[in-house]
Amino acid sequence: MDKKAIEYHIREILKAIGEDPEREGLRETPARVARMYEEVFEGISYSNHEIAEMFGKTFEISEPERSETAVVMKDITVFSYCEHHMALMYDMYVNVAYIPRGRVLGLSKIARICDMAARRLQLQERLGRDIAEIISEAAGTPDVGVRIRGSHSCMTARGIRNASSSTETRTYIGAFQTDPELKKLID
Repeated sequence: MDKKAIEYHIREILKAIGEDPEREGLRETPARVARMYEEVFEGISYSNHEIAEMFGKTFEISEPERSETAVVMKDITVFSYCEHHMALMYDMYVNVAYIPRGRVLGLSKIARICDMAARRLQLQERLGRDIAEIISEAAGTPDVGVRIRGSHSCMTARGIRNASSSTETRTYIGAFQTDPELKKLID
């Protein structure tokens, strides 16, 4: 990430909106924004495959557990930025379910996958797909469901300004596409 270029352009944006980038409260803003972008857009640096490798720590499960186990994690909190307006997508809750194929992911890895996939300019629909693909690869299973509910400041703070609106998306791959009982796991 080119932090110096970000600083330059933030300074120019401040000028373009009629602000004085040399005023006391704004002097350090370009550098602060550049550091923030480096943090909140960290996921841009990695492909889905690389994220799966980063957080792909799995543990073997025994034969009886294999036929009885579904892993479900709910209410994982993430935030992201809409690629259309670079506006904050917030109060986002992610539910993930998958059917293990002999191995399970460490639980913290599921939340880390969701967080890293969100650290990109995103669409909520793509974020769900990215999470499903990464979980599928990291856990070694074709069967994953992802539900995301969140608020978008491009809806709540600008344009229509509908503060109570939220968006829900669901992504199903593998058996989740056709099995209504599996779909219920992410509700």
